[in-house]
Amino acid sequence: MSDKFCQNGNGTAAKPLTNGIVANGVDEKNEEKIAGVFYNAKEASWYTYDVLQEIANHLLARTQLRPKIGIILGTGLGSLADQLTDADYIDYQTVPHFPVSTVEGHVGRLIFGYLKGVPVMCMQGRFHYYEGYPLAKCAMPVRVMKLVGCSHLIATNAAGGLNPNYKVGDIMLMKDHINIMGFAGNNPLQGPNDSRFGPRFPNMFNAYDFKLLKKAKEIGKDIGIENNLHEGVYICLGGPNFETVAELRMLRVCGVDAVGMSTVHEITTAVHCGMTCFAFSLITNLCIPEYDLEESPCHEDIVGIGKRQESTLTELVSRMAKHIHMELKK
Repeated sequence: MSDKFCQNGNGTAAKPLTNGIVANGVDEKNEEKIAGVFYNAKEASWYTYDVLQEIANHLLARTQLRPKIGIILGTGLGSLADQLTDADYIDYQTVPHFPVSTVEGHVGRLIFGYLKGVPVMCMQGRFHYYEGYPLAKCAMPVRVMKLVGCSHLIATNAAGGLNPNYKVGDIMLMKDHINIMGFAGNNPLQGPNDSRFGPRFPNMFNAYDFKLLKKAKEIGKDIGIENNLHEGVYICLGGPNFETVAELRMLRVCGVDAVGMSTVHEITTAVHCGMTCFAFSLITNLCIPEYDLEESPCHEDIVGIGKRQESTLTELVSRMAKHIHMELKK
């Protein structure tokens, strides 16, 4: 088998820097069909500055909008994109070098439009490590947002509530995260560092901007959700399986309030390239570390909770975007 391909244990594959995942591959050197799916893990992980600039230029040529705010919509939260007006829709598969989303609830397109009058670049569908993508590839769109001109990132996700005070439908403002995948040596910033993106060793102290966090709490009070609004610590696990009881007990001891499978690598990448970040989790299920429970989380229910909270989430995100927009104009 050619060294252009290597087997991915998750059973997914793509050629380096191609659009998406393919079910079968062909060894170009030996012209042999490769069973299953393969991808070149090393080449597919790192995107050079020039490649990302090419993607950004491609997008800028397809829209007249020049937003300063990027938004990433999580599982079940994609309907917020329907609120955008005067929008340009760009499917991932039409963008050079872009991967594709394979998860239910992730449409898989970029949208340039106005969210209640504020120009934004919206990512409707993100990429997950459990889909077979390296973390650098999962977080690649954040660097594209930066090159398009975005200075701020709003990231949303669906998460399991581990804090016993949380209820399904609550919102947790992310004040910090635990990068447990990074503990194991898996970080989106691994590999050669290009100083045009950012420093070799970025400081993560104020990863979730304190001022934006304070403003979000004020907005929550204004729209009447203060009793369902929390701030806490998020952790990203690799997935796709949900957590065991023993794992949940360990995470609670570590001070984790909500558990998910995204966002951390996106925020890490955004901080690295100098973006100001705000993020929150919609609590779509409860993580109860007890063995005698009959109920367990299911992906379909998670998507449904997001749809039911659509109006609240839209109001929170749109007001935060408006606040950022007004601050940038000062």
